[in-house]
Amino acid sequence: MNGRELLRSMKDAGSVRGMRTVRSAWRRHRTDERDLPARGAERARVPGPVSGAEPLAGGGIVRFARAELRVWVAVGGAVFWGWDGDGPSPSYALAGDPPEPDPRAQLEPDKDGGWRVVSERVTVAVSRHGGVEVATPGGLVLRRELPPRWWEPVDGGGPARWAQRTEVAADARFFGLGGRASGPRLRDGVYRLWNTDPRGGFGPGDDPLYITMPVQLVVADAGTHLAFYDNAWDGRVTLKEGEEGAGSGHDRPGTSEVRMDGGPLRCWVLLGTPARVLHGWTALTGVPALPPSWALGPQHARWGFGSAREVRRIVAGYRERGLPLSALHLDIDHYDGHQVFTVDRRNFPDLPALAKELRAEGVRLVSIVDPAVKAAPGNETYDSGAAAGAFVRDARGGDVRGEVWPGECVYPDFTDPAVREWWGALYEERLAQGFSGVWHDMNEPVSFAPFGDMTLPRSARHALDGRGGDHRKAHNVYGLTMAMAGYEGLRQLRPDERPFLFSRSGWAGMQRYGGTWSGDVETGWPGLRASLALVLGLGLCGVPYSGPDVGGFTGSPSPELYLRWYQLGAYLPLFRTHAAIDAGRREPWEFGADVLGHARAALLERERLGPYFMTLAQLARLTGAPYARPVWWGAPEDRALRDCEDAFLLGDSLLVAPVLEAGTDRRAVRLPRGRWYDTATGAAYEGPGQVLLDAPASRIPVLARAGAVIPVRSWAGADGAAGGVADAAGVELEVWPPAPGRTGGGLVVRDAGDGWAYPEVERYTSRLVGGEVVVERVTDDGVVPPELPVRVRGRGAGSAVG
Repeated sequence: MNGRELLRSMKDAGSVRGMRTVRSAWRRHRTDERDLPARGAERARVPGPVSGAEPLAGGGIVRFARAELRVWVAVGGAVFWGWDGDGPSPSYALAGDPPEPDPRAQLEPDKDGGWRVVSERVTVAVSRHGGVEVATPGGLVLRRELPPRWWEPVDGGGPARWAQRTEVAADARFFGLGGRASGPRLRDGVYRLWNTDPRGGFGPGDDPLYITMPVQLVVADAGTHLAFYDNAWDGRVTLKEGEEGAGSGHDRPGTSEVRMDGGPLRCWVLLGTPARVLHGWTALTGVPALPPSWALGPQHARWGFGSAREVRRIVAGYRERGLPLSALHLDIDHYDGHQVFTVDRRNFPDLPALAKELRAEGVRLVSIVDPAVKAAPGNETYDSGAAAGAFVRDARGGDVRGEVWPGECVYPDFTDPAVREWWGALYEERLAQGFSGVWHDMNEPVSFAPFGDMTLPRSARHALDGRGGDHRKAHNVYGLTMAMAGYEGLRQLRPDERPFLFSRSGWAGMQRYGGTWSGDVETGWPGLRASLALVLGLGLCGVPYSGPDVGGFTGSPSPELYLRWYQLGAYLPLFRTHAAIDAGRREPWEFGADVLGHARAALLERERLGPYFMTLAQLARLTGAPYARPVWWGAPEDRALRDCEDAFLLGDSLLVAPVLEAGTDRRAVRLPRGRWYDTATGAAYEGPGQVLLDAPASRIPVLARAGAVIPVRSWAGADGAAGGVADAAGVELEVWPPAPGRTGGGLVVRDAGDGWAYPEVERYTSRLVGGEVVVERVTDDGVVPPELPVRVRGRGAGSAVG
């Protein structure tokens, strides 16, 4: 037991609850000692020499002395392999059935007694001892899997552990693995695959966090590829970057070693450009849920609003100062005794009326939803769940109990379809209270403990959709299946509206049900930097909608830190302030007149870019491309860009360079190839290369790509309507002149409402003709003038011609 952790736990939760958490932790420990057999003697196994092969659709089975490998190439070029009979299904990550094998891909003998699968887009070579190489059609090897190793219990009981070591190019860089505060580029180190509440505020040095995924995106000169080990067990990934010219002039490859405590050894690999890889990943794991349009606006949250009166005061503060606000989030303090699906009637006497009142002002209410249910007869949720047999049980059939905010709690088993249906129906109560969306918290899942894992016993039993198993298999997919239950429930209850749901925990494929946020990021400059790392890393794992707690969850940010966080947040998909109950305020007017003025400017720019954010949301759904992308997205071959972590692309058109250090009023910005315009000054800069730009307190550097056509809201009146709020109905095309001799363009997807209508994707081109910018819309019938008004930006820009 860590005494420091115990004291902190008791201080945070109070001495009575602290003692309850100690008892709960010891109960979990004893349960696992009783019901989870200790691992005994093991024997190691490797595949051994090849003994034969059997061609099948898209590939075949390669047999070895002590193992067999099924390998095939799917239609579209994705590669799958699984050892010892492990196929792609069942899987919580995949969206429906796996893709069909490519009938043109053939298994044939390879050199040195191995085998290979040759297809139009990829070649997979299997060595005679069980190594697997993935190469481009031109023969460039992107990934070399060495023969795997298993450790199996001698008595035959229990899961086999395994390890898979991989080599990549010496110049390769690693990204992904879910939400990592130390990213987005992942340095040498060990990264655990176990969704974890880090016990309070976290920074770049803390790992693991709430969302871990065995998803690696590897970027090298030879190409980009994504590797996904479809296994939700606890594990660790050890990364080590390579070194060019190491040892007698030879390159030392980069390495990745995955070690899992059990479960299948199966893997998917996708290769191509970053855009192609993420498109393939989306096709495999599902399209991202499209947030309603209001969820792309500014949102405000706090643990501790405490009453309807305080909520009204906050909303009035935004309105009186001319600050846009789309949503306000209520945390656990609005519940009756912290019990989910209840309301504190004393402090919120008429929540539906409050929601209706705020909705009339354009502000939606969003509710927190925790999975833990207070284990007390008379609690309606507990009684109905107990009657339905909905809660996770131990090996002897008793309900597993833990300690969470309401006290002693039980946990729904979301891996049971019937439980998901029961839970989803409970959201009717939230909708009846007037809420327009939900955010899932504490769903790693958490059971407070001063020592050990703050989660359920590993021996706890789960349905796992009819397959059965314990918490070792279910832990990492618990948040994912809870999101599935909530999303599908909201769809059933409000079939004409897109659900708004984001979740603190999840796993591969969670984008199908919504997004996520940073969790309890610490207040400080390191926490600000971690905020950007999390958003970029999650986007590369297929989760495009995310954002941090602006200002940090803990403590009190300085005015400078708060402002710089606010300016970053204004360009991220989920733009939400949030803080703990004992933290400082997060309203912009609490930091002085200067900060308020600069925060207002950031808010108004976010509102002005609303149509662009809607376009990015729609394109993420169609293509899998994240809104916020690393600066190397369009040029992964640029090594300098691969190492750039302090800026990002917002779509294809904008480059955002946040200020991540105190006392900074200028900062270096690395540009991709092409011409870029400073959106504040209109000055043009040529990339690739680095430029030094002003970053006064009033703004952060934002650059537009030459030729970009960006949909924005037009302004109502000279000074803007309602204190500077953009006209929601008016959309215009903002164009930045192409460089001479070059063309540009952009895509526009207009807001079709918050239902399920399939919107039209409009394509525009831009070019210079006689010093004038010509913008045209490309249709199936040819090129036509744009229907939307066009405004040209940039220093010395000429007029626009439609």
